[in-house]
Order: sequence, then C-alpha cells, then structure tokens
Amino acid sequence: MTQLRFALAQIDTCVGDLEGNASTVLRYARMAALKGARVVVFPEMTLTGYPIEDLALRATFRKAAADKANELAQALKKEGLGELYVVVGTVGTSSATDVDGKPTNRLVVLHSGSVSSTYDKHFLPNYGVFDEFRIFEAGERSVVLDIDGVKIGVAICEDIWQDGGPVAQLAGQGIDVLLTINGSPYEEGKTHTRFDLAKRRALEVNAPVIYLNQVGGQDDLVFDGGSFVVDSDGTLIERSPMFVEDLSYFDFDPDMEHQTVGSVADRRDPDEEIYTACVLGLKDYMTKNHFGGVVLGLSGGIDSALVAAMAADAVGGENVQGVSMPSMYSSDGSKDDAAELAENIGAHYDIQPIEPLFQAFQSQLGLDGIAAENLQARIRGVIVMAYSNSKKLLALATGNKSELACGYSTIYGDAVGGYAPIKDLLKTRVWELSRWRNKAAAEGIGVGGLCIVGNEGGKAGTPLTNGVMIPISSIEKSPSAELRPGQKDSDSLPEYELLDKVLAAYIEKAHGRASLLRDGFDEETVNTVIRLVDGAEWKRRQYPLGPKVTSLAFGRDRRLPITSAFTD
Repeated sequence: MTQLRFALAQIDTCVGDLEGNASTVLRYARMAALKGARVVVFPEMTLTGYPIEDLALRATFRKAAADKANELAQALKKEGLGELYVVVGTVGTSSATDVDGKPTNRLVVLHSGSVSSTYDKHFLPNYGVFDEFRIFEAGERSVVLDIDGVKIGVAICEDIWQDGGPVAQLAGQGIDVLLTINGSPYEEGKTHTRFDLAKRRALEVNAPVIYLNQVGGQDDLVFDGGSFVVDSDGTLIERSPMFVEDLSYFDFDPDMEHQTVGSVADRRDPDEEIYTACVLGLKDYMTKNHFGGVVLGLSGGIDSALVAAMAADAVGGENVQGVSMPSMYSSDGSKDDAAELAENIGAHYDIQPIEPLFQAFQSQLGLDGIAAENLQARIRGVIVMAYSNSKKLLALATGNKSELACGYSTIYGDAVGGYAPIKDLLKTRVWELSRWRNKAAAEGIGVGGLCIVGNEGGKAGTPLTNGVMIPISSIEKSPSAELRPGQKDSDSLPEYELLDKVLAAYIEKAHGRASLLRDGFDEETVNTVIRLVDGAEWKRRQYPLGPKVTSLAFGRDRRLPITSAFTD
C-alpha cells in the first residue's frame, strides 16, 4: 500500500445555510485535491451547521439537507473531484426511504458522484449544552471504510467520549486509522481533555486517531477548532490552529510503525484563548445575523471597556459606536476614560447626557432610592436601543458573570442588548483579560487571526502609540455603577476577589451551603451570595445570549426554576 493523504478541513459553518456550507465544502475540497489529498474530512453536521436543535424535527429541512448532499456529490464529480473521498456531517433519517423517519446525526462519504457510505452517531449527549436525546435517534452499527486498502473506522464526537460502543467494536476489527468528526464547543481547559481522550482511544484501537473539530460561533456556543492527530502510541503528530479556519494534512503510511510528525500549531496563552473565543463568538454572531456594526454604552468602567475592545477586534473600531451617557453622578475620571477608550480603538463616540431626561421623568414620578437609580440605567438602555434601531447596529450588553449571578444589573436598563460578550467571565477574569489585552496591544500581537486595532489608523498589527488600549484607570479604580454619590459595588456585594471564589464553588461546582462553609467561606458571605444568586434567576432568563467559555455558563448549562420555595 502507498501513503494515504488526509486533508483536515476545519471550517466555520452556519446553521441552516445549506447552500453556503456546501460551497465551503466544495472550495476546501478543491484546495485539498491540489495538495494531493485522497480523503477530505469536514466537521460534524457540516452541511446543516451545528447544533441544529429542533430544525432536525422538520421533514422539509431533512429533505433539503439530503438533496444538498446528493447535489454536492454530483458537483464534486462534475469538477473532476469525484475520486476524492469527502467525509461530511449532516442530518439523516432513521428510515432509508422515508424522510419522515426520526432524525439522526449522520456522517456521509461523498465519492464518484453519490453518497457512498453513511454512519449514524451512537451516543447522544444529554448534559451541559447538549440535548440530543429529544432530537436524534442513535445509530446501531460501526462502519469501516476501505480506501486504497487502508481500513478507516469512523465515529462522531460523543462516540469516542463513552467507553464501549463503536470504538470498542472497531478495536476488534484491525482498523488502520480511527477518524472522528466533531462539533465540540470551547471551554477553558477542554483542549487537554480532548487530547488525553484521543490518546486513550489510539491505544485502544492501536491506530492513529484523527480528531477533526468545527470552528466558529453559533449563538451562545463557540467552536475552537484545534483539530489534531495522535499516533497509535498517543504521540501528537498534527495540530491545527485554534479559532480560525484551516486546512492541514496527515500522510498515513501503512508501512511505518509510527507516523511522521507534521505541522503542530503552538498552544495559545490561556488569556488569549479565552479572549479570542469571546471575540470570535461576537464576530460570527454579527456576521451570521447580518449586522454591520455594534453600539454600546461607554461608562469609563472596565466592563464596557473590555467589551468595546473585543468589538473592535471582531469588526474593526470604525464599526463600533460608543455612547457616553453621563449623569449628575458620573465622575470626570469616568468621562475621560470613556473618551480615551473610544479614541484608542478608533470608535465613533457620542455624548448623550441623561440628566435632562432623568429630571423629566422625576417631575412626574418623583422616585427615590433604588427606583431612582434604576431609572437612570433604564434611560441609558432606551438611548442604546434607539441607536440600535436607527442605525441598524447590534446592541451589546456589557455585564459580567459576577453581576449576572448576583442580579447586580438593571433589567431593561444596562441589561438591554442583543449579545453579551463577557456574560461568562467573572469580574476578576475581566480584569485579567483587560491586562492581557493591553499587553498584546503594546506588542502589536494579533488576536486569534482576527483584527487588532490601534490609534494610528486601526491597521492590523499596529501597536498603540501609548502602549495601552484599555485605560489603566479603568482597570485600577474601584468599580462603581455611579448611580448615587460615592457609590461602590462593594456597598452591595462582597469584594470581587472573595465573591468570585464563592460563585465558582456555588455555581460551577454546585456546592451547597454546608459545602461552602466547609470550603472555608464565612457564613455571612455564603448566605448573602446564595440569596442573591437564587433570587436573580428571573433576570438571567431575560439576559442576552453570549459566548460560553467556562465549564458551566448561565443558560443551557444551568437550568433552575424561577419559582422555587427551596432554600439552601
């Protein structure tokens, strides 16, 4: 047997865009063929995009996907690419002849103008962000492809995460390569977990493992790519870059006991990794929903500054509209910081004082206390949404995970927006990423293959002349909503260094009150945090979606009743 070249096509797809996704497959297949590839591998649910959720239940959608797979196979043949083996994911049906059968998560092989082989996912994940039991029917058979004498076992995502099933079946069939296509969402630290898993599976089947992953944002999920190949002994022999589309190659030589190491992309700095995930999530949400720019309130605080920096990296500063909305309680320092941030990223910047509007409301309502504070936030929300509607811009909410957890935001006020780029970042993480972004700006480091802005025309890779993107004072000053004289966040919340530790234990580790006390947190803090978090569920349900970057994000990951009499 001769070498068999695999092309790893790590691409960004869009749910429902059958035509666009098929065109991307065709384009990458052309490029792979020019480089001598025999097998071109694409991610899970390539043609349909992923996750398709209840679109899978529509017979019309399943039929359109099946038709598109056949059209793509014919298009490949028409272009002289019919001898390629093109492996793509799509939605199938449990009935071979009836499109109204139950949906399946399917891998298809396109060859010689037709669908030459199919495989349906065995294990359907039903945890975290996944809810596939209610959508798909599980497959029942393992599949081995014979291409030029090389036996290739195939699997789809969750199939390799579970012991037994298709991988165990394939282990006894003497396969030469295990190929798995994936739509595995990003979360901090997950790349190590995937790599360790692939090493175990390689040892189990005594063959190299190709792990091909999707890249790009889809609603509140971000797929990081990071596709890779490990040898039969677990050695890393190929790794694609994270957060960008990529076409890499793996040359399998059946006559070699161990395969040759190819291109191995460097690992990213952990802060860069999370920052880039947020940027990509925002960029793809805008692109796929046809927004040309964003609008957000710039308060001079750290949260809006980081969100603005992310927006500038995603779509360029010239497509960012910042609005300063000072009140009678806004400090001069905050106003200056907002203006400096807008200048640094090259954003459009308007000032809309809210005191006249506030006084107009007060002349009729006469509010005081929290009601008067919330009125200020809601006036700002109205202004942001007015810009969004009139200029057709995506409104960004700037709240972080700590605030979202504790309900420390004003519903229909600073919580308004269509997307929330930092909603899965605790406040302490916001500070860390802001410091990292300034360091990257000073060094002119690109962010995840996306754009980087500067105050010398916003050209890619241009270092900022003052070495700072986010004003230092925005990072270092005590956080405040500035809704009353002398207000600080610590008036209502524990200090963030302590709060975030309690939140991480209570939310991500699901530690109850007794466990939190055993963790060493004081009783008053524990009681306060539990009360705030449990009482804010109704607010979180109405908060805009944003990119998941931790192991447990609000939304799909954590589903608690709003009305509940249980107290911990």
